[in-house]
Amino acid sequence: MTEQKTVTACLIIIGNEILSGRTQDANLAYLAKWLNDQCGIQLTETRVIPDVEDTIVGTVNEVRPRFDYVFTTGGIGPTHDDITAESIAKAFGVPWELHPEAHEILKEYYGPEGLTSARARMACTPRGARLVDNPISKAPGFQMENVFVLAGIPLIMQTMLESLKHRLTGGLPVRSRSVLLHLAESAIATGLRDMQNRNPTADIGSYPFYRQGKGGTSIVIRSTDEALNARLAQEVFEMAETLGGTPQFEESA
Repeated sequence: MTEQKTVTACLIIIGNEILSGRTQDANLAYLAKWLNDQCGIQLTETRVIPDVEDTIVGTVNEVRPRFDYVFTTGGIGPTHDDITAESIAKAFGVPWELHPEAHEILKEYYGPEGLTSARARMACTPRGARLVDNPISKAPGFQMENVFVLAGIPLIMQTMLESLKHRLTGGLPVRSRSVLLHLAESAIATGLRDMQNRNPTADIGSYPFYRQGKGGTSIVIRSTDEALNARLAQEVFEMAETLGGTPQFEESA
């Protein structure tokens, strides 16, 4: 565990069906929470891109030097529009070819007669790829350097994450404290700005809400330092009290 360095990740969600609105992505929220809680890795950027080879190649090559880890979801199935693996091969400048181990996994799963040419495409990876186990449907994901290529189906993506967890090295997880105020954001904006300026290592977020006919603001303090979070939450509480905001602490995450 590296406590000093912030370990970062980027998620690339690949799929025309996501961009069209036909399919709602369920992987972003899960991955962000899993990386933080399980590995101490902060998801700091997400891209949603189409099934277009040049876009996939360009995006992967843009982000992989900038982040400790890159994850992609979608586009590794058996159909003609599943072009992620081929595109990743182009991004790394290597051939896209049959992976012998992946081929054996699928042959055992489907049987010699059931392993059609379409299904066999799922055994093709960039040359040099390291497989990521898929306990559910067996078609593996793969790793190329710091890039992990995963399925788009949420349950399969989640099991793949568990399979690769031992390959990830993170830092301290981000924790949070929340204070609920019955105040408009504008009433506490100046105080929050001053608090943020004095505490640059914390992320202080302000989120308005409207519940049961009443408006208010939820203040969320996030950092890797739980003592700092507690101190700032108390400062927000006291600030809100002076403004008549009837604050209350919410459950920490």
